[in-house]
Amino acid sequence: MGARVRDDPAVERVRVIVTRAAPQAGPLVARLEALGYEVAACPLIEIVPLGNEPIDVSGYDWVVVTSANGAEELARRRSGEIARLAAVGPGTAEALRRHGLEPDLVPVESTQEGLLVELPRPAGRVLVATAEGARRLLADELGADVVPLYRTRLLRPAELPQGDLVVLASGSAARAFAALELDIPVVSIGPQTTIAAEAAGLEVVAEAETHDLDGLVAAVRSARCSSPS
Repeated sequence: MGARVRDDPAVERVRVIVTRAAPQAGPLVARLEALGYEVAACPLIEIVPLGNEPIDVSGYDWVVVTSANGAEELARRRSGEIARLAAVGPGTAEALRRHGLEPDLVPVESTQEGLLVELPRPAGRVLVATAEGARRLLADELGADVVPLYRTRLLRPAELPQGDLVVLASGSAARAFAALELDIPVVSIGPQTTIAAEAAGLEVVAEAETHDLDGLVAAVRSARCSSPS
């Protein structure tokens, strides 16, 4: 358990629910606890790899990675040299760098739409490394090959979490949290998660300006939340 800092009255007695998959929750939990928040780790999704066979990236002009989970799986299964590498946002880029893979492109707007705007044309032969069932915008617009690397399984906790804010870092987490039917304000990692959360009837009170760990922490700090009496 990290040390708690109570100098900021805005975080006094605020309990934040972190819903990230268990292997990924640690850094966010530690950062929030260091700021003085009480944190409840409640994983609502599980990442399930879809195979172990090598993925040959040679022959592609661009490899596009759409999530941090995709980055982890691509690094684990990659065969061959990547000509040029694009990450959909800073969190994905950081996951790639942990494996010695430096992105050539990280768009200002951390969405598939933002990546399409900045990707040089003609893009040539493109491979999109993504999740099973992910949006096909990049694939359709670029005529790209798609390799699904993992699926996201929704989880339901044995006990319902209690808190003043909940942090959602994916559309899957938003849908899983909505299924719990809890009236807790949401902090979202980005626009696609916000769309999914609001479509599921959740109240989004803050959205990260940068779609990474720093952005999530800043969004939690900016969220307007009433502390329990």
